[in-house]
Amino acid sequence: MNRKEHHARPARQGRVNANTTPANRELPHPAPEDIRLKDLLHAVSDPVRLGMIRQLAAATGALPCSSITVPVSKSTASHHYRVLRESGLIRQTYEGTAKMTRLRRADLDMLFPGLLDTLLTAAGLPGDRAARRA
Repeated sequence: MNRKEHHARPARQGRVNANTTPANRELPHPAPEDIRLKDLLHAVSDPVRLGMIRQLAAATGALPCSSITVPVSKSTASHHYRVLRESGLIRQTYEGTAKMTRLRRADLDMLFPGLLDTLLTAAGLPGDRAARRA
């Protein structure tokens, strides 16, 4: 085996081809019965993801990913979207070439009444617990 063959990259899995466009791809989302509290709490434990949730909660509908402000690189933002999606907090769909994101408020309110509002209210308060107790 020559040097080039040894260092050749393997074929990428899931590459978009002529028959697969963003418009007809489905992203994995948990069914409502598969959403777990521990996954939701893990997802909102990161301040970047919590900020994303706050922006989505303030919107009247779905937002394109490009309109949600995140203080991280594009690849890191993709990771945060995946964590939020796989936890069940958000639903992402393709509309044309845009990936639209919205909160799964109805599912979350049905499964965990008041949780989302409590998290959003707590996230909106300045300072930490110790500062609020003082």
